[in-house]
Amino acid sequence: MSLEKSELWWLYIVQTKYGHWYTGVSNNVAKRLQAHEQGKGAKNLKGKGPLTLVFTMPVGTRSDACKLEIEVKKRSRAGKEKFIHEHENHRSELLATPQ
Repeated sequence: MSLEKSELWWLYIVQTKYGHWYTGVSNNVAKRLQAHEQGKGAKNLKGKGPLTLVFTMPVGTRSDACKLEIEVKKRSRAGKEKFIHEHENHRSELLATPQ
């Protein structure tokens, strides 16, 4: 079964103005990032903008994305950087698109 665009879930990592990283999942990363910038959604990001999209990766189902999010969130910053490096070939063109 092929996934339609609206069904595809993504893992994303954003950086706050303080340099901290936040990991999340969404089926529309651009819309989710905009919501974060407006102070909606994750309490952890309120008042910490502007945010920079560091990494995006298509995952598949929401369940798979949430499982991967938990895995990534357990990692240290160095562990997350290693994860990004290991998955460099899975990165999305979203990072090249101006926000």
